[in-house]
This record gives sequence, structure tokens and C-alpha cells, in this order.
Amino acid sequence: MTEHRPAVTVVADDVHVDYRVPSDVGTRAPVGGVAKVRRMLGQARGHGRHTTVSALRGVSMVAREGESIGVVGRNGSGKSTFLRTIAGLTVPTRGRVLADGVPVLLGVSAALMPNLSGRRNVILGGLAMGLSRDEVEARFDEVVELAGIGTAINRPMRTYSSGMSARLSFAIASSARPHVLLIDEALNTGDVEFRDRSQERMDELRAHAGTVFLVSHSLPTIADICTRVLWIDKGQLRVDGPTEKVVGAYRAYFMAARAEREAGRPMPPPPWEAGSPIPLPV
Repeated sequence: MTEHRPAVTVVADDVHVDYRVPSDVGTRAPVGGVAKVRRMLGQARGHGRHTTVSALRGVSMVAREGESIGVVGRNGSGKSTFLRTIAGLTVPTRGRVLADGVPVLLGVSAALMPNLSGRRNVILGGLAMGLSRDEVEARFDEVVELAGIGTAINRPMRTYSSGMSARLSFAIASSARPHVLLIDEALNTGDVEFRDRSQERMDELRAHAGTVFLVSHSLPTIADICTRVLWIDKGQLRVDGPTEKVVGAYRAYFMAARAEREAGRPMPPPPWEAGSPIPLPV
């Protein structure tokens, strides 16, 4: 009997993303006066030296319906670039990303405007994601309740704290029930009650055959919400496996790294260089 597997929602096929950024490497020693000003202006206009930074290097993976996938890694490892590439906001230098439907990147697709009230942003954000006016109005109270911002919904968003903005953004994005929802750190804001509500919403999305990607530095959040974890390091997908095993290995490695750093010793090698039995991507 053939085993039934959930349908594929996202495929990343050997994805590379390179950026050209300004660089001072190889320039002459600083000079003074007019020459220094001219050199600085030339670099600002793009006439200076540049270097290529590889944000993603050959990332391949397959996501399926009903999965909640955590993405972990150090700052600058390529996690946010990975989400932006899935969302279609960053074009791969090489390779391709295929998605079922239009992935929604939290905080971008909602098209929030700081000078408008939260109420107006709920309406505009819902319309921007393809909801009808009737659907937006029917889900309005649900969005406000999930965001937990109370009467602040009537104030301009520029008066919100970053946490309030992130919660409202999540509530708007998830109200559209996207087939693929991409979240970058937003669930780290708010109290325990909001985290419980957001987890319920993500469970609901998965139950409706959706897929959720969550980038977060909060390992408890990843452990509570995700069914699978990707560990990205220096632009490469190094580990792809079950949440408990990957989170445990990630926590153990960085606890050891912190201890070595505090003792003034170099960081230990990552698990894949030390022959760890962590499941590697196939």
C-alpha cells in the first residue's frame, strides 16, 4: 500500500543569493582635504570598490502541507534572506524557488502605513492580501482581539511600540489564511497570552493544509510551535530535522560556544565539522 504524503507547498532548488556591497578593501590610505571628500562621494554614488557577499549558498529543501518549519542560525547567517527569497522579494542569483500560491511574508505583504490608524491598516492590509471588503469586515474583531492592542486600534500606527506593530502585522497577515506564511521574529514580541493566541492561530493555519516558516532566536518559541527545524550557517542549510533533535543540538552548541568565549578560548567547531550524528539534509 502506497503511503500518502502531504502535498508539496514550497521547493527551494539549489538557491544562491549574492549581493554586491561597497568595500574599502584594496583602497589607498586615507587622504585629506578635497581629495578625501571626492573619494567619499564617489563611493556613495557607487563608483568605489565593491565585493560580493554570498547570503545563500546552494540551499535546497522541500516543505509540505501542515508543516511549521523553524529557521535558526546566527545573525547574518542568511535566515531572513531565505524567507525573502521564498516570498519572491529577493531574486536568486542561481537556482529557483517554487511555491503553491503566493507566500505571505509577515510585515511586508500587509502593506502597513504608519500615518494611518490601526483600523485603516487592518482594512488596507486585508485588501492587499486579496480579501474582499466583506471578508475584512467579518474578520476585523478577530484581528483586533488577536493583536491585543485594544483601543489603540484607532490611533495612528506611528504611535505604536514595535511590539504592538508586530502583533497587529501578524494578526492581519494570518487573517488572510495564506497557504504559506513566513514570519520573521514577530512572535517574540508580546506577553504569554499573545504567544498562546498566536500559537493557536498557527495551529489553525496548519490544520487548513497550510505551511508556516518561522525565523526566531527564541528557542522556546521554536520548540513550542515548530514541527521541523532548519539550521542555516554562513548561507548554507547545514541541518534539517525534527524539532527536538535540532533545537537540542543548536542549544548545546551555543552554550558550549558561550563558555569558550567567556574563558577566552576560540569557538568550538560546529557539529557538522565535529562529526555529530545530527540528521543532515538529503
